[in-house]
Amino acid sequence: MDQTILDPVMRDDAGLVAPTYMLVEPSHFDVSYVINPWMEPGRWASDPAHYRAAAACGAAALAAALRAAGGVVALVAGVPGLPDLVFPANAGIVLDRRVLPARFAHAERRGEEAPYRAAFEAFVARGLLDEVGTLPEGCFQEGAGDCIWDVRRGFFWSGFGQRSAARAADEVAAFFERDVQLLELVSPRFYHLDVCFCPLSGGEILYYPPAFAPGALGLIRDLVPADRLIEATDEDAGRFCVNAVSLGRDVIMAQAAPRLKDRLTERGYCVREVDLSPFIMAGGGAYCMTLRLDRSSLAPELIGSIAA
Repeated sequence: MDQTILDPVMRDDAGLVAPTYMLVEPSHFDVSYVINPWMEPGRWASDPAHYRAAAACGAAALAAALRAAGGVVALVAGVPGLPDLVFPANAGIVLDRRVLPARFAHAERRGEEAPYRAAFEAFVARGLLDEVGTLPEGCFQEGAGDCIWDVRRGFFWSGFGQRSAARAADEVAAFFERDVQLLELVSPRFYHLDVCFCPLSGGEILYYPPAFAPGALGLIRDLVPADRLIEATDEDAGRFCVNAVSLGRDVIMAQAAPRLKDRLTERGYCVREVDLSPFIMAGGGAYCMTLRLDRSSLAPELIGSIAA
Protein backbone atom coordinates (compact mmCIF):
# COMPACT_ATOMS: atom_id res chain seq x y z
CA MET A 1 0.00 0.00 0.00
CA ASP A 2 1.32 3.44 -0.98
CA GLN A 3 1.32 5.64 2.14
CA THR A 4 3.33 8.46 0.55
CA ILE A 5 2.19 12.05 1.07
CA LEU A 6 3.38 14.09 -1.90
CA ASP A 7 3.38 17.87 -2.09
CA PRO A 8 1.47 19.31 -5.05
CA VAL A 9 3.88 18.78 -7.92
CA MET A 10 5.25 22.10 -9.13
CA ARG A 11 6.70 22.74 -12.56
CA ASP A 12 8.98 25.48 -13.76
CA ASP A 13 8.50 27.62 -16.89
CA ALA A 14 9.90 24.83 -19.05
CA GLY A 15 7.34 22.38 -17.69
CA LEU A 16 9.87 20.41 -15.66
CA VAL A 17 9.05 18.94 -12.27
CA ALA A 18 10.56 20.82 -9.34
CA PRO A 19 13.32 19.18 -7.27
CA THR A 20 11.61 16.34 -5.39
CA TYR A 21 12.92 14.85 -2.16
CA MET A 22 11.92 11.67 -0.40
CA LEU A 23 11.74 12.06 3.38
CA VAL A 24 10.56 9.50 5.96
CA GLU A 25 8.31 10.64 8.80
CA PRO A 26 10.15 10.21 12.11
CA SER A 27 7.53 8.78 14.49
CA HIS A 28 9.52 5.52 14.79
CA PHE A 29 12.93 7.15 14.98
CA ASP A 30 15.09 6.55 18.04
CA VAL A 31 18.71 5.79 18.90
CA SER A 32 18.73 2.27 20.31
CA TYR A 33 21.88 0.64 18.93
CA VAL A 34 25.40 1.59 17.88
CA ILE A 35 26.70 1.07 14.35
CA ASN A 36 28.75 4.26 14.08
CA PRO A 37 30.74 6.36 16.58
CA TRP A 38 28.19 9.17 16.63
CA MET A 39 25.33 7.06 18.01
CA GLU A 40 24.32 7.80 21.60
CA PRO A 41 21.58 5.40 22.77
CA GLY A 42 22.28 6.21 26.42
CA ARG A 43 21.66 9.88 25.86
CA TRP A 44 18.45 9.14 23.95
CA ALA A 45 17.25 6.81 26.71
CA SER A 46 17.73 9.59 29.29
CA ASP A 47 14.73 11.50 27.87
CA PRO A 48 13.13 9.76 24.89
CA ALA A 49 9.97 11.88 24.93
CA HIS A 50 12.02 15.06 24.63
CA TYR A 51 14.17 13.74 21.80
CA ARG A 52 11.20 12.27 19.96
CA ALA A 53 9.46 15.65 20.03
CA ALA A 54 12.66 17.40 18.96
CA ALA A 55 13.06 14.95 16.08
CA ALA A 56 9.53 15.70 14.87
CA CYS A 57 10.30 19.43 14.95
CA GLY A 58 13.61 18.96 13.16
CA ALA A 59 12.11 16.84 10.40
CA ALA A 60 9.31 19.36 9.87
CA ALA A 61 11.83 22.21 9.74
CA LEU A 62 13.92 20.34 7.17
CA ALA A 63 10.85 19.79 4.98
CA ALA A 64 9.98 23.48 5.31
CA ALA A 65 13.52 24.50 4.31
CA LEU A 66 13.36 22.29 1.22
CA ARG A 67 10.03 23.83 0.21
CA ALA A 68 11.33 27.35 0.84
CA ALA A 69 14.23 26.60 -1.51
CA GLY A 70 11.82 25.49 -4.24
CA GLY A 71 11.65 21.77 -3.54
CA VAL A 72 8.80 19.28 -3.31
CA VAL A 73 8.59 16.75 -0.48
CA ALA A 74 7.46 13.13 -0.87
CA LEU A 75 6.89 11.97 2.71
CA VAL A 76 7.00 8.21 3.27
CA ALA A 77 5.64 6.48 6.39
CA GLY A 78 8.08 5.13 8.95
CA VAL A 79 8.11 1.52 10.09
CA PRO A 80 8.25 0.30 13.73
CA GLY A 81 11.59 -1.24 14.63
CA LEU A 82 13.48 0.51 11.80
CA PRO A 83 14.66 3.77 13.38
CA ASP A 84 17.24 4.58 10.72
CA LEU A 85 14.63 4.49 7.96
CA VAL A 86 14.58 8.29 8.44
CA PHE A 87 17.88 8.41 6.50
CA PRO A 88 16.69 7.65 2.93
CA ALA A 89 19.89 8.93 1.33
CA ASN A 90 20.91 5.34 2.03
CA ALA A 91 17.82 3.89 0.36
CA GLY A 92 19.31 3.81 -3.11
CA ILE A 93 20.93 5.71 -5.96
CA VAL A 94 18.61 7.66 -8.26
CA LEU A 95 19.50 9.08 -11.66
CA ASP A 96 17.43 9.80 -14.77
CA ARG A 97 14.26 8.22 -13.31
CA ARG A 98 16.03 4.93 -12.50
CA VAL A 99 16.90 3.71 -9.02
CA LEU A 100 19.35 1.09 -7.75
CA PRO A 101 18.26 0.16 -4.19
CA ALA A 102 20.85 -0.30 -1.46
CA ARG A 103 22.16 -3.39 0.28
CA PHE A 104 23.22 -2.71 3.86
CA ALA A 105 26.38 -3.93 5.56
CA HIS A 106 24.96 -3.93 9.11
CA ALA A 107 22.22 -6.36 10.12
CA GLU A 108 20.48 -3.57 12.04
CA ARG A 109 19.65 -1.80 8.77
CA ARG A 110 18.90 -4.71 6.44
CA GLY A 111 15.23 -4.62 7.39
CA GLU A 112 15.04 -1.24 5.64
CA GLU A 113 15.66 -2.76 2.24
CA ALA A 114 12.10 -4.07 1.72
CA PRO A 115 10.22 -0.88 2.71
CA TYR A 116 12.57 1.26 0.65
CA ARG A 117 11.99 -0.97 -2.38
CA ALA A 118 8.24 -0.78 -1.79
CA ALA A 119 8.48 3.02 -1.72
CA PHE A 120 10.42 3.05 -4.99
CA GLU A 121 7.89 0.75 -6.63
CA ALA A 122 5.12 3.08 -5.44
CA PHE A 123 6.98 6.01 -7.01
CA VAL A 124 7.12 4.04 -10.28
CA ALA A 125 3.38 3.46 -10.08
CA ARG A 126 2.84 7.20 -9.58
CA GLY A 127 5.05 8.14 -12.50
CA LEU A 128 7.93 9.66 -10.50
CA LEU A 129 10.39 6.89 -11.44
CA ASP A 130 10.62 4.43 -14.31
CA GLU A 131 12.72 1.48 -13.14
CA VAL A 132 13.90 -0.24 -9.96
CA GLY A 133 17.09 -2.27 -10.30
CA THR A 134 18.72 -4.88 -8.04
CA LEU A 135 22.25 -5.24 -6.67
CA PRO A 136 23.72 -8.75 -6.40
CA GLU A 137 23.40 -10.52 -3.06
CA GLY A 138 26.24 -9.62 -0.72
CA CYS A 139 27.26 -6.56 -2.76
CA PHE A 140 27.04 -3.90 -0.08
CA GLN A 141 26.28 -0.43 -1.36
CA GLU A 142 24.49 2.07 0.87
CA GLY A 143 22.74 4.31 -1.59
CA ALA A 144 23.26 7.96 -2.47
CA GLY A 145 24.94 8.43 0.89
CA ASP A 146 27.93 6.58 -0.56
CA CYS A 147 27.48 7.37 -4.26
CA ILE A 148 26.96 11.04 -5.08
CA TRP A 149 26.21 12.30 -8.58
CA ASP A 150 28.29 15.34 -9.59
CA VAL A 151 26.15 17.08 -12.19
CA ARG A 152 28.88 19.59 -13.06
CA ARG A 153 31.44 16.89 -13.86
CA GLY A 154 29.13 14.18 -15.16
CA PHE A 155 30.15 11.26 -12.96
CA PHE A 156 29.51 9.60 -9.62
CA TRP A 157 31.81 9.95 -6.63
CA SER A 158 31.62 6.64 -4.75
CA GLY A 159 32.82 6.03 -1.20
CA PHE A 160 34.15 2.66 -0.05
CA GLY A 161 36.10 1.16 2.80
CA GLN A 162 33.60 1.60 5.65
CA ARG A 163 30.13 0.46 4.57
CA SER A 164 30.02 0.12 0.79
CA ALA A 165 32.23 -2.31 -1.12
CA ALA A 166 34.60 -1.09 -3.82
CA ARG A 167 33.18 -3.66 -6.25
CA ALA A 168 29.76 -2.04 -5.98
CA ALA A 169 31.09 0.78 -8.16
CA ASP A 170 31.15 -1.61 -11.12
CA GLU A 171 27.49 -2.44 -10.56
CA VAL A 172 26.61 1.26 -10.37
CA ALA A 173 28.59 2.04 -13.53
CA ALA A 174 26.92 -0.80 -15.43
CA PHE A 175 23.38 0.02 -14.28
CA PHE A 176 23.51 3.75 -14.99
CA GLU A 177 26.13 3.60 -17.79
CA ARG A 178 28.04 6.40 -16.11
CA ASP A 179 31.59 6.80 -14.86
CA VAL A 180 32.31 6.27 -11.17
CA GLN A 181 35.27 7.75 -9.28
CA LEU A 182 36.20 5.71 -6.21
CA LEU A 183 37.12 7.47 -2.96
CA GLU A 184 38.46 5.41 -0.06
CA LEU A 185 37.14 6.42 3.37
CA VAL A 186 39.50 5.72 6.26
CA SER A 187 37.65 6.81 9.41
CA PRO A 188 34.71 5.00 11.12
CA ARG A 189 33.45 8.48 12.07
CA PHE A 190 32.96 9.23 8.38
CA TYR A 191 31.40 5.97 7.36
CA HIS A 192 29.52 7.33 4.35
CA LEU A 193 30.74 9.73 1.69
CA ASP A 194 27.91 12.19 2.35
CA VAL A 195 29.18 12.82 5.89
CA CYS A 196 32.44 14.28 4.54
CA PHE A 197 31.85 15.29 0.90
CA CYS A 198 29.26 17.58 -0.69
CA PRO A 199 29.21 18.78 -4.32
CA LEU A 200 27.58 22.23 -4.50
CA SER A 201 25.47 23.47 -7.39
CA GLY A 202 28.10 25.97 -8.53
CA GLY A 203 30.71 23.26 -8.98
CA GLU A 204 32.49 23.61 -5.64
CA ILE A 205 33.16 20.62 -3.41
CA LEU A 206 32.79 21.03 0.34
CA TYR A 207 34.83 18.23 1.90
CA TYR A 208 36.64 17.11 5.05
CA PRO A 209 40.15 15.91 4.08
CA PRO A 210 40.94 13.73 7.16
CA ALA A 211 38.12 11.35 6.17
CA PHE A 212 39.94 10.25 3.00
CA ALA A 213 42.86 8.00 2.13
CA PRO A 214 45.82 9.79 0.48
CA GLY A 215 44.94 8.35 -2.91
CA ALA A 216 41.37 9.62 -2.63
CA LEU A 217 42.57 13.10 -1.69
CA GLY A 218 44.87 13.06 -4.68
CA LEU A 219 42.01 12.10 -6.98
CA ILE A 220 39.74 14.85 -5.62
CA ARG A 221 42.48 17.43 -6.07
CA ASP A 222 43.27 16.18 -9.58
CA LEU A 223 39.64 16.36 -10.74
CA VAL A 224 38.51 19.55 -8.97
CA PRO A 225 40.33 22.87 -9.42
CA ALA A 226 41.81 24.23 -6.20
CA ASP A 227 39.57 27.30 -6.27
CA ARG A 228 36.53 25.00 -6.26
CA LEU A 229 37.58 23.04 -3.16
CA ILE A 230 36.26 24.19 0.22
CA GLU A 231 37.92 22.40 3.13
CA ALA A 232 35.65 21.81 6.11
CA THR A 233 37.09 22.13 9.61
CA ASP A 234 36.80 19.58 12.42
CA GLU A 235 33.97 21.70 13.81
CA ASP A 236 32.12 21.80 10.48
CA ALA A 237 32.34 18.02 10.13
CA GLY A 238 31.37 17.44 13.76
CA ARG A 239 28.28 19.61 13.35
CA PHE A 240 27.29 17.50 10.29
CA CYS A 241 27.39 20.59 8.09
CA VAL A 242 29.18 18.80 5.25
CA ASN A 243 26.13 16.52 5.20
CA ALA A 244 24.17 19.22 3.38
CA VAL A 245 21.57 19.52 0.62
CA SER A 246 22.61 21.76 -2.26
CA LEU A 247 19.53 23.08 -4.07
CA GLY A 248 20.27 25.85 -6.53
CA ARG A 249 21.94 28.64 -4.59
CA ASP A 250 20.50 27.34 -1.32
CA VAL A 251 22.50 25.06 0.97
CA ILE A 252 20.41 23.36 3.67
CA MET A 253 22.38 22.05 6.62
CA ALA A 254 22.48 21.51 10.35
CA GLN A 255 23.37 24.47 12.55
CA ALA A 256 26.67 25.80 11.25
CA ALA A 257 29.67 27.64 12.62
CA PRO A 258 29.68 31.32 11.55
CA ARG A 259 32.90 30.95 9.55
CA LEU A 260 31.43 28.25 7.29
CA LYS A 261 28.29 30.32 6.71
CA ASP A 262 30.47 33.30 5.78
CA ARG A 263 32.57 31.25 3.36
CA LEU A 264 29.48 29.94 1.56
CA THR A 265 27.78 33.32 1.55
CA GLU A 266 30.87 34.87 -0.02
CA ARG A 267 30.45 32.40 -2.88
CA GLY A 268 26.84 33.42 -3.43
CA TYR A 269 25.02 30.72 -1.49
CA CYS A 270 22.15 31.14 0.94
CA VAL A 271 22.67 28.90 3.97
CA ARG A 272 19.44 27.57 5.50
CA GLU A 273 20.13 26.09 8.94
CA VAL A 274 17.95 23.47 10.62
CA ASP A 275 18.24 22.09 14.16
CA LEU A 276 18.83 18.40 13.49
CA SER A 277 20.49 17.54 16.81
CA PRO A 278 18.37 14.41 17.52
CA PHE A 279 19.37 12.95 14.15
CA ILE A 280 23.03 13.88 14.60
CA MET A 281 22.83 11.76 17.76
CA ALA A 282 22.33 8.84 15.34
CA GLY A 283 24.97 9.97 12.86
CA GLY A 284 22.86 11.75 10.26
CA GLY A 285 22.21 15.27 8.99
CA ALA A 286 20.27 17.05 6.27
CA TYR A 287 21.60 15.08 3.29
CA CYS A 288 21.15 11.75 5.10
CA MET A 289 17.49 12.60 5.69
CA THR A 290 16.70 13.19 2.01
CA LEU A 291 16.82 11.40 -1.31
CA ARG A 292 16.54 13.42 -4.51
CA LEU A 293 14.07 11.58 -6.76
CA ASP A 294 14.27 13.76 -9.88
CA ARG A 295 18.08 13.73 -10.12
CA SER A 296 19.11 14.21 -13.74
CA SER A 297 22.46 13.54 -15.38
CA LEU A 298 22.12 16.77 -17.35
CA ALA A 299 23.38 20.05 -15.93
CA PRO A 300 20.46 22.38 -15.20
CA GLU A 301 21.46 25.00 -17.76
CA LEU A 302 21.15 22.29 -20.43
CA ILE A 303 17.59 21.35 -19.52
CA GLY A 304 16.19 24.58 -18.07
CA SER A 305 15.69 23.12 -14.60
CA ILE A 306 15.75 25.30 -11.48
CA ALA A 307 18.37 23.44 -9.40
CA ALA A 308 21.40 21.20 -9.63
